[in-house]
Amino acid sequence: MSDADFPIVIFHNPACGTSRNTVAMVEAAGYAPEVVEYLKAGWTHDQLRELAGAAGLTFRQLMREKGSPADDLGLLADEVSEDRILDAMVAHPILVNRPLVATPKGTRLCRPSELVLDLLERKPETFTKEDGEVVRL
Repeated sequence: MSDADFPIVIFHNPACGTSRNTVAMVEAAGYAPEVVEYLKAGWTHDQLRELAGAAGLTFRQLMREKGSPADDLGLLADEVSEDRILDAMVAHPILVNRPLVATPKGTRLCRPSELVLDLLERKPETFTKEDGEVVRL
């Protein structure tokens, strides 16, 4: 199976170690993923609806709280609607947790990074994360 037959899209933040490890793990498995730096590219409402739906997540579950303006924007209260969170994610891309990975086997928020292995047809022989942790494959 070629990469063309098994497309992989990683919505990536290069400042995030988990995201960097996910990209590196996919590449170590021999794939050339499409890497989308979503902080530069931004999000659309339809794109986030599709990704969240495919991953089985609500927008609240997909929202990043740490290192984001979620609290400042008043998004952490229980009564905040999904539509309001979605609008905020489009306006502030950093609110979307990462990395999101889409492959023919599914879409998933890959935290921790080794969750990406479930989405791949082939796995790397070995993998060591940036911090030196060896991933058991």
